Amino acid sequence: MSRVGKNPITVPDGVDVKVNGAVITAKGKLGELEYRVTEDVRIEAEKGSIVVAAANDGKRARSMWGTTRSRIQNMVQGVSEGFRRDLEITGVGYRAAVQGQTLNLQLGYSHDINYPIPAGLKVVCERPTAISITGADKQLVGQFAAEVRALRGPEPYKGKGVRYADEQIIRKEGKKK
Repeated sequence: MSRVGKNPITVPDGVDVKVNGAVITAKGKLGELEYRVTEDVRIEAEKGSIVVAAANDGKRARSMWGTTRSRIQNMVQGVSEGFRRDLEITGVGYRAAVQGQTLNLQLGYSHDINYPIPAGLKVVCERPTAISITGADKQLVGQFAAEVRALRGPEPYKGKGVRYADEQIIRKEGKKK
């Protein structure tokens, strides 16, 4: 039995959740998200809560049960509160700036990197070395943050590169004489 899947999802005030066959839609102050559910999972919308259950006792149904519940929970949380991921840039001359729908990065290469910002995300640079990514879709926020980090990941000797704000970089000792 799924420990995650058996818990009901509470729907906060201001969020409208509709179940239409295999498609569930959540609408709130930060936007509207949609998720298509597999036939292995049943969804029942009650007053103020959503219950997810496995449709049968198969392995796929049991594995999709908790996953579906987590995806729906993230949708409800995303349209009501949103998600945020912070990145920090370390290195001499490394900086970032937002120009329209493009994130301009200078990461020590011979050229600037102009990275397009996907629709549904808001990217803010409070400082030239800090990037804040916010949005309603948890997967989209995390994917964009991972792609920006991958452009110049943190290196272990000096710690230069792009890293998550809450990430610990394990430093290595350099060459000895």
